[in-house]
Amino acid sequence: MNMGSPPHVLLAREAMGTRFELVLYGKRPAALRAAGEEALNEIERLDKQLNLYNPTSTIAHLNARAAREPVRIEPGVFHLLEHAQRLNEETGGVFDITIAPLLRCWGFMDGKGKVPSAAALAEARRSTGMSLVQLDRADYTVRFARDGVMLDLGAIGKGYAVEQAIGLLREAGVFSALLHGGTSTVYALGHPPDAPHWKVAIEYPSQKPGESPLLLSIVPLKDEALSVSAVWGKSFEVRRKTYGHIIDPRTGRPAANAVLSAVVLPSATESDGLSTALLTVGIKGHRRIAALRPGIRTLVLEPSRGESPFYYRASGIDLRDK
Repeated sequence: MNMGSPPHVLLAREAMGTRFELVLYGKRPAALRAAGEEALNEIERLDKQLNLYNPTSTIAHLNARAAREPVRIEPGVFHLLEHAQRLNEETGGVFDITIAPLLRCWGFMDGKGKVPSAAALAEARRSTGMSLVQLDRADYTVRFARDGVMLDLGAIGKGYAVEQAIGLLREAGVFSALLHGGTSTVYALGHPPDAPHWKVAIEYPSQKPGESPLLLSIVPLKDEALSVSAVWGKSFEVRRKTYGHIIDPRTGRPAANAVLSAVVLPSATESDGLSTALLTVGIKGHRRIAALRPGIRTLVLEPSRGESPFYYRASGIDLRDK
């Protein structure tokens, strides 16, 4: 960093099963650190609310009781469920936070992975679908229409937490920061001191030991979120076929179209959810997802059996050496 650049602060925190890292620029390092710590505290607070695997979380409480009676929840979580419901409708059911029974059926909840029997898969599918989730805005209650329904906010919770943290940074007067949660969602607040945009790389992970990832794109961001979804994060292999943890709720099976997707939007909640939807539908569904929001930038890759390692569709994201 040049000696003339404004002071910066680096912070990190473990939450939501990943590592969040934050860099902030400004003239008052102590104030930056205080704002950054508050933002990361908010992510930890939301983790305790939204984490399916935390028995004291709001989502775990819903999963345990909402099939028996309406359960009143915090307004913030309720509005997030409403947002998820809208995304479900807009994507034709592709984005669905009720896939927890399917994740459990395929063994992703215990980390082992397995191909379920036809009967087990059919039973899990009967407990899946946003039509089974009844939201009552009058008193912020949630009710499930049948036993076995379970919510999993893994496809939207991290983006929502990033968005809420960025909101706190703005309120604190921070105008230049970059916050990322693992490799899935990053938000660029303003721009760095020495450039008009933050620049974030999208890589295609190598499938061969010892090889470096392939650089796909350098994406300029300013007051925008970039979310990337891929099948490699959690997967298992049976008879040379790889099964990823992104489940297609329309079939009840792991999405088999794309291997990587990326979405850029001003809302990290939406970029997170729609990148999952785009990975699920693949190239054939790219046009529909890309038409959902004005100014959306998208990228989706599918494996190729030819000389090129992949096929792709993109809107507003340029690939390097394509």
